[in-house]
Amino acid sequence: MTTDTIALNVKDSGGHGRPVILIHGWPLSSDAWQDQMPALVDAGLRVIAYDRRGFGRSEKPDVGYDYDTLSDDLAGLIEHNDLRNVTLVGFSMGGGEVARYVARHGQDRLHSVVFASAVPPFLMKGDDNPDGPLTPEQAQEFERNLRADRQAFFDGFTTDFFSANGDLKVTPEQRQQALQLCLQSDEDAALGCMKAWATTDFRDDLTQVTVPTLVMHGDADGIVPIEGSGERTHETIGHSKLHVLTGAPHGCNVSHASEFNRVLIDFLLN
Repeated sequence: MTTDTIALNVKDSGGHGRPVILIHGWPLSSDAWQDQMPALVDAGLRVIAYDRRGFGRSEKPDVGYDYDTLSDDLAGLIEHNDLRNVTLVGFSMGGGEVARYVARHGQDRLHSVVFASAVPPFLMKGDDNPDGPLTPEQAQEFERNLRADRQAFFDGFTTDFFSANGDLKVTPEQRQQALQLCLQSDEDAALGCMKAWATTDFRDDLTQVTVPTLVMHGDADGIVPIEGSGERTHETIGHSKLHVLTGAPHGCNVSHASEFNRVLIDFLLN
């Protein structure tokens, strides 16, 4: 599918139910939703998942890896398909697109939103954000390591992604699948989006969310700790529902797929 600005690889179940858009995490692709798409289709929903620009099989331009542009890509997808009464499900980095979409494009086309293991409200720790779980030094180390050796960085990242308290919570094959998705990412895209999710402040964006909202997060998430992200998002969006996945790592949609799907479908259908 081509929006006004970019050619995106889109998977559309083509169902006649209410539309749900799945927005993947960094540095993966829409294939990361393989445990969710069939379950949501079986629940009678029209399920759409797309590869963010620079990732998977979408176009890989040199620029546009900021949240304003990324949320405009999402808006282009929605408008191109004339989707209405939509639920946006943003995983990890994708939660930022959900928040920024609301701030830039409003909620007229939305039914509800979901933040799953998501980066809002603001990861980077600073004087005005003392509860941010990511220090500038950690962010710089991430960037250095990614630039130095992509394969080694993504190998370690996918291990941490699916680990809780030092134990891998998925099969080695599932981790390898995720690693291959990481390696599909464009280098500029991976670095640009890393900067975006590490440094973008979504605190004001979240205050504009008035549609029904679900926050899902693992309490053993070592990538985006729940205390600095999910819990704060839930507090900011006062009407939101918070579901904590006990013992779940960052990649909870794979490690805890049954519970993740059950909670998500219950929210979508009620």
